[in-house]
Amino acid sequence: MRRLDRRSLLKTGAAAGILAATGLPMHAAPKRGGVLRLGVAGAHSSDSWDSRRHIDAFMVMVGHGAVFDTLTQIAASGELIGELAESWEASADAKSWTFKLRKGVEFHNGKPFEAEDVIASLRLHLDANAASPVRAIVSSITEMQRNGAHEVRFTLAAPNADFPFLLADYHLCIYPAGHIAEAMQHGIGTGLYQVIRFEPGKRAMLARVKDHYKDGKEGWFDAVELIAMNDPAQRMNALMRGQVDAVNQVDLQQESKLLSNPKLKLAEVTGNQHFSFPMRADQAPFHDINLRRALKHAINRPQLVQSVLNGHGQVAHDHPIGPANQYYAADLTGHDYDPDKARHYLRRAGVSELDLQISDVAFPGAAQAADLFRASAADAGVTVHIQPSNADGYWQETWANAAWRTSGWSGRATEDWMFSASSQTGAAWNETQWDNAHFQQLLLAARAELSTSKRRAMYHEMQALMSDEGGALIPMFANFVDAHHSRLTYGAKLGNLHQMDSGRMIERWWFT
Repeated sequence: MRRLDRRSLLKTGAAAGILAATGLPMHAAPKRGGVLRLGVAGAHSSDSWDSRRHIDAFMVMVGHGAVFDTLTQIAASGELIGELAESWEASADAKSWTFKLRKGVEFHNGKPFEAEDVIASLRLHLDANAASPVRAIVSSITEMQRNGAHEVRFTLAAPNADFPFLLADYHLCIYPAGHIAEAMQHGIGTGLYQVIRFEPGKRAMLARVKDHYKDGKEGWFDAVELIAMNDPAQRMNALMRGQVDAVNQVDLQQESKLLSNPKLKLAEVTGNQHFSFPMRADQAPFHDINLRRALKHAINRPQLVQSVLNGHGQVAHDHPIGPANQYYAADLTGHDYDPDKARHYLRRAGVSELDLQISDVAFPGAAQAADLFRASAADAGVTVHIQPSNADGYWQETWANAAWRTSGWSGRATEDWMFSASSQTGAAWNETQWDNAHFQQLLLAARAELSTSKRRAMYHEMQALMSDEGGALIPMFANFVDAHHSRLTYGAKLGNLHQMDSGRMIERWWFT
């Protein structure tokens, strides 16, 4: 994942105008027209237009990928570009940021987009009752100042040279101030597509907005229909029968059958997606570091990559910084499958049986991965009792409360973004609750550091520390593998931040 030099980002925000001026380089000139039909895993009955509650692929795609916009976005090239922000500039210490906003933009209800909308939308995440996953990002802002209708100045509690990247988070959708309740009920944003019909957990129908500020650069379909298909077999069958044009989360066990059809293609990119078995380090018995270390040696990582991912990924070593991150510690190892070491730590922990809550909603093949883990753990001396959980409500109920369960993350574009979302003390999505003072100190120090070499050393130390002591049990990084009909095409590159071209397939693709 390529990105701008941090010092250039601080001084000019130069990348903000690149897409707006020219668009991304294309294989062929895009064509306007047609109705895109998508079979999408990651839909839930609790889905809504409140972006603070977006937790899975379906709402990522229809949220910041179609109906709403964010201030910034990660281009398919990996560079940070402007969306509702045209440019940004930081103070010398990266503690103050001024964003110039795009003019001539309207919400779907006709309200002009202005600075007041940015401030009101960000303040939504400070509501403690909403439990926003990005509350830590917004709470780091001590002041939001409106400098005219199209400029906002943010003052941060501490320096953060990655701040513009954070504003691309899919939870930070911009709503119309004074109409936020209505916008959350009906889906009113500034995006390329407006809502025609929405049935939570079932489907969404969208229509292209006329006279949009992205005209000529993105948004080639006249309309889009997203159909919830959480079952892998249903998705694969719908694609092979021509009922949909594309699907996410390909069932990798059906890869050869899918590729036998010359009209179908895979879209695969290496990103930072990782699948895991997180342990609550603040709860017994996982509060014991010996048990955590035992389980890390009791899992056969290469076996999972080959069997569950069908080779579409690579081994991970219990931290969330992936191969597409700038400061990924590629040479970090230490948790090879070793039944003798696992038994050694298990004797210290005094544990021989454990319950593992699972669901394929967490990641495709979670049940298969758990079975393989149970077998390798048994050889290491621990009995794992697998407890299947309901798919609908898994994240709100099982994942949020169980001491040991399955989980999956798409990863994030920067190390600070990933660690802040998953591991910062107090973060809503801190799934292990591992509390290490030195790790938290390094997180704050690296966030403010501009020296590349110093940041690399800090992030490598954090990866090693979490791998050795933390509650994350991350055995594999998984490539994003989607599938589509050959009549669909896209630009020179695919985004690797989320599934389906960083969740922006609706905006970026077109029919040949």
